[in-house]
Amino acid sequence: MPEAPKATANVVLEATAGPEDDVVRVGYTAAAVDLLRELWHRHGPLMFHQSGGCCDGSAPMCFAAGEFRTGTADVLLGTAELTDDDGAVLGPLELWISREQFKVWKHTRLTIDAVAGRGSGFSLEAPTGRRFLVRSELCAI
Repeated sequence: MPEAPKATANVVLEATAGPEDDVVRVGYTAAAVDLLRELWHRHGPLMFHQSGGCCDGSAPMCFAAGEFRTGTADVLLGTAELTDDDGAVLGPLELWISREQFKVWKHTRLTIDAVAGRGSGFSLEAPTGRRFLVRSELCAI
């Protein structure tokens, strides 16, 4: 299976390729993993959806798993196995993208990061004072 180049040396968690794609193209930074662990312990299993809208719609949105309905208008980009600080498996973390946005980003490596700032009102990290953001890098896929 081809692997896209890492967008940043800070990637500590890789997602496996989604079923419609044979390229590993999603990674998570340590800051993102730390925030995801915190949210997982508070809300249970999680998922991401990356849409192509403006404003909050261009940020990766974190939801309780199954809270955001996906369907034929979405593509599963990858699934990462999230672990706790001690290495215990918490569970799968899926990242979905709208099919229309995937057409635009299909040659892109995505790195999910977490930074200081206010998250989207619908994304679970909103009250934490941190927000998820996607960093991207074009790659020869």
